[in-house]
Amino acid sequence: MRHLLLSRLLLRRGGSSPTAHHLPLLRALSSAPSPVSSDADLRKYAGYALLLLGCGAATYYSFPFPADALHKKAVPFKYAPLPEDLHAVSNWSATHEVHTRVLLQPDSLPALEDALATAHKERRKLRPLGSGLSPNGLALSRAGMVSLALMDRVLDVDVKKKTVTVQAGIRVAELVDALREHGLTLQNFASIREQQVGGFIQVGAHGTGARLPPVDEQVISMKLVTPAKGTIELSKEKDPELFYLARCGLGGLGVVAEVTLQCVERHQLVEHTFVSNADEVKKNHKKWLSENKHIKYLWIPYTDTVVVVQCNPPSKWRTPKLTSKYGKDEALQHVRNLYRESLKKYRTETESNDPEIDTLSFTELRDKLLALDPLDKDHVMKVNKAEAEYWKKSEGYRIGWSDEILGFDCGGQQWVSENCFPTGTIAKPSMNDLDYIEKLLQLIEKEDIPAPAPIEQRWTAHSKSPMSPASSSKEDDVFSWVGIIMYLPTSDARQRKEITEEFFNYRSLAQSLWDDYSAYEHWAKIEVPKDKDELAELQSRLRRRFPVDAYNKARMELDPNKVLSNAKLEKLFPVLEPVHQAK
Repeated sequence: MRHLLLSRLLLRRGGSSPTAHHLPLLRALSSAPSPVSSDADLRKYAGYALLLLGCGAATYYSFPFPADALHKKAVPFKYAPLPEDLHAVSNWSATHEVHTRVLLQPDSLPALEDALATAHKERRKLRPLGSGLSPNGLALSRAGMVSLALMDRVLDVDVKKKTVTVQAGIRVAELVDALREHGLTLQNFASIREQQVGGFIQVGAHGTGARLPPVDEQVISMKLVTPAKGTIELSKEKDPELFYLARCGLGGLGVVAEVTLQCVERHQLVEHTFVSNADEVKKNHKKWLSENKHIKYLWIPYTDTVVVVQCNPPSKWRTPKLTSKYGKDEALQHVRNLYRESLKKYRTETESNDPEIDTLSFTELRDKLLALDPLDKDHVMKVNKAEAEYWKKSEGYRIGWSDEILGFDCGGQQWVSENCFPTGTIAKPSMNDLDYIEKLLQLIEKEDIPAPAPIEQRWTAHSKSPMSPASSSKEDDVFSWVGIIMYLPTSDARQRKEITEEFFNYRSLAQSLWDDYSAYEHWAKIEVPKDKDELAELQSRLRRRFPVDAYNKARMELDPNKVLSNAKLEKLFPVLEPVHQAK
């Protein structure tokens, strides 16, 4: 007992292990008893022991541990504050981050042109940033970035032609607000509206509706500022080949400075949300896809619940009942009860009585529930079942302006993977979109993946942009988009790392289906593999689907010094052979 106490004192005083000059003493104290050669030796070792005990006691009472020390986690090394000229830029989920000393924000077209010309001359990187929202950090570059946040003006609105010309730094939400007074709006919307318009079109963002294309199809013309050739005006009349290639150009062909978009009349939509199941969806899928202007399915793993959301213009001959059977509090009650019960299990009963619980939204409650044990399949199943119950009690109708109705609360920080694949036509759907989901759900259950809800499924018409995942030359082709997620409801670094590893396991599982369905990931959500063989396979897949050679040729003509590029773009589209430029 005595040598154990002395070891602890030494550890406490000196760090994680005894220092070299203490080791002989510890060995002496911990060794088996042996005859003491003399009284002098006994007094010597006893003196050492008393000295160490005295030092230990003095240390303990001089620097006592706080009362809650046993319950505190070790605090990792904290980095020094960033230098004032170093910018930390991350995407919205904080899954990708870079530190850079070069973050330019030009406030005019000439300033942007000058910045790119200088970067080209000096062979410096200047990657267009947009809003930096992309889940995969597609726009990030530690070598240097340019943001158009100060170039956010509406330049012209043509009410008769229903078009708007804007600087590309304007956010979608700001553009919609500006269009309101002219009685116009955008044709379709993604789940959120915080993107800059330039980034919105460059990554092939999309909403849902089998007759509505991705947002790049709304582009009528654009001004593209390039490092080597300055500003180029593009449209289907002016250099149509480059125009279509650049509409979904991933920021690699030039910085979109100005863009003219085709709008539609501002209109209202009636949203009908109801709960169905896989069998009912199969019976009605062809009809629903054809009859609804906007439609999406929210599949809930480990349940037979499918949330169907249909949005259509108000009908003159049918006025739906716009109130739900249950009130908001009733719909949330089951989720709140599960959270309180889970708090008792994972935390304390005191926390379960926190009145703040009653003020949380559904997505906030889901985040807090998952944070308790995000990788435990049984716990995630309970959360999913609570979500199914929430949606069942949220069935009903609501009416509002299209930009309000088509938004979707995606929840908190998350990893996400979304792919796109052809699924026939409206007249003749292949039904492989439902087959894909069925196989994915089976794999999730077979492999015990702690997959949270929802798996979101949407549809779009085709795009003429060759770099769009929904690219097709057939006018009536329909594409399905399927997104899987894992939430990051905690700031704990170790837990986030574990969730990240499990997500990529989940994504790999989904990836095993992609070739059978000709599925390709959304450009803002594609992750570059670290393994060389996996990267080579990804590059090969991209070449089978997209005009990579034409894209790289345009890159080298417009940006031979790769000013606009970053590591992700270079790995996705390596230039395999030198491209000879015309002089």
